[in-house]
Amino acid sequence: MRVIKPSTIQKWCDQHPRAKEGLEAWLALVRGAKWQHPPDMLKTFRDADPEKVKSGRTVYIFNIRHNEYRLICAVHFNLEKVFALRFMNHKEYQKGAWKNEL
Repeated sequence: MRVIKPSTIQKWCDQHPRAKEGLEAWLALVRGAKWQHPPDMLKTFRDADPEKVKSGRTVYIFNIRHNEYRLICAVHFNLEKVFALRFMNHKEYQKGAWKNEL
């Protein structure tokens, strides 16, 4: 899969040093993946959760650092692309404001 924009992941690593190891591991796994459908992705990330957002599209939430952080992505299986949209700590995620921004 191709991650759009890996520089964004690096920025989040710099902003959240505790999450760096988890984000880098996530990035390596995604880059090596060949997902064609959501079940393929769930073989790699068993705890990834789909979520419908205000725009009506489905995004996927990945747990980083044992649920301390959430990475929200749009996954386009047909294009083999993953768009990293938001990264936040668990408390920010729980507020749910991000759902109205996507």
